[in-house]
Amino acid sequence: QVQLVESGGGLVQAGGSLRLSCTASGSIFSSNTMGWYRQAPGKQRELVASITSAGITNYADSVKGRFTISRDNAKNMPYLQMNSLKPEDTANYYCNLRQFSVATMTFMNYWGKGTLVTVSS
Repeated sequence: QVQLVESGGGLVQAGGSLRLSCTASGSIFSSNTMGWYRQAPGKQRELVASITSAGITNYADSVKGRFTISRDNAKNMPYLQMNSLKPEDTANYYCNLRQFSVATMTFMNYWGKGTLVTVSS
């Protein structure tokens, strides 16, 4: 099993910055993809950014140029630096880890419980 715990959320004014962190523990394989998703009230969960263990990144169009994802492979920790925050960035942000399970021959997805980011106008 894998456990993910997010931290770094909070209340910030528009134009401000926050940095999210995610602590991962458990059976984590060296090859995986870690990412951040968000879900605003009444909306579906959406990908914000992801990064593979090789460092390949992917961003939602809405955050390109403002958010930066990074990771510390030694600690299995992904980070999300969020700059120029907008009120529409307000949401619960979830850490995700995706890795291939040889036991089940499928990709497994693990989720944290989320951290709330609120951006005031």
